[in-house]
Amino acid sequence: MIRNNEAVAVIMTFPERFSNLPEYAFPRLRTLLDMHKPGGDIVHMTIGEPRHAMPDFVGDVFTQNVDLFAKYPDNYGTSDLTSSIADWLKMRFEVTVDASSQIMALNGTREGLMNACIALCPETKRSQVPVVLTPNPFYQVYAVAAVTVGAEPIFVPATRETGYLPDYANLPDEILNRTAIAYICSPSNPQGAVAPRDYLRDLIALAEKHDFKIFADECYSEIYRGSAPVGAMQVAQEMGADPERVVIFHSLSKRSNLPGLRSGFVASGVQNIEHIKRLRSYSGAPLSLPTQAVSARVWADEDHVVSSRSLYAEKFDMADKVFSGIDGAKAPQAGFFLWLPVKNGEAAALKLWTQTGIRVLPGAYLSRDVAGENPGKDYIRVALVAPKEETQRALTTLRDCLYG
Repeated sequence: MIRNNEAVAVIMTFPERFSNLPEYAFPRLRTLLDMHKPGGDIVHMTIGEPRHAMPDFVGDVFTQNVDLFAKYPDNYGTSDLTSSIADWLKMRFEVTVDASSQIMALNGTREGLMNACIALCPETKRSQVPVVLTPNPFYQVYAVAAVTVGAEPIFVPATRETGYLPDYANLPDEILNRTAIAYICSPSNPQGAVAPRDYLRDLIALAEKHDFKIFADECYSEIYRGSAPVGAMQVAQEMGADPERVVIFHSLSKRSNLPGLRSGFVASGVQNIEHIKRLRSYSGAPLSLPTQAVSARVWADEDHVVSSRSLYAEKFDMADKVFSGIDGAKAPQAGFFLWLPVKNGEAAALKLWTQTGIRVLPGAYLSRDVAGENPGKDYIRVALVAPKEETQRALTTLRDCLYG
């Protein structure tokens, strides 16, 4: 229990904690580019906002349920929504969960990735400051979540040499024994790497040995070419691991081209979800009932997912042709970003903007300096979210500008 003087001490540390965070990626990009005139028609390839068609039934379902705005929404997800999600998990990953006790609807996965850390990270682990592991580069909410709970974030390189996945197993026991949470993103943002079954099996075994939880951000799992990515909960159930060991996060933003719906879910063991729900009871960020009705219908439909995935596959193939012969520029296994090698990401982004009008994101803005090294500094992230013809023109222009 925190006494009054302790509460003041904790609150007073927050400004200091957050003042040490680097500026978020997109304000940094505006500072870099916006004082300069674009060198051509502006083409946005920075943000991962899908531009494929959303499911054609969304408007009808929303209209049919618009009167539900007159009611307070179910705080954790209606039974229709959680049942639809449970059915999808069974169909997609052969994972069996209880819809009422192992799933909670989210206002997009960013909320879940943040609040699950608040709900599940212990204040201390074995009388020491807990550690939160994150890949580097990474989705920035992972680090902010760690700072919020007073944990020590450890940034583990996810580079070409490691298959763009963090090698947590080679961390020293001193760190692993203090680890409370390890974030993993598969398919990864920004590199598009897919964690194979063996990698996930080894990571779960490591978590069981050192008693930490795995937060698996699987938002890009439905955008792939070739075989469908395996899921962390899928592997955990195959292994017979503790159901509380893995927490998974999914979203309709990427899967279903509905970023504005702000709809996703978290699934895990009963105890983990109880703790996350308890925080939701106080923090209060439920989805509106019309949104939940739409979400339930969208999780139940796969046709639009298959159609969208085929469009991304065409753009993957197109990118491979455009960048043929350029080392390290092959399109990824999954996701919808290109992680392109350049001499300096900031310089490349500025050159592209001033000479062509194309906006891309320097890789260093998605990474942290560790021991003087930033694993993203010599990369740019390019989002393949625009229609095929626009993407073809932009990638050809980008190649000629940076690699010509």
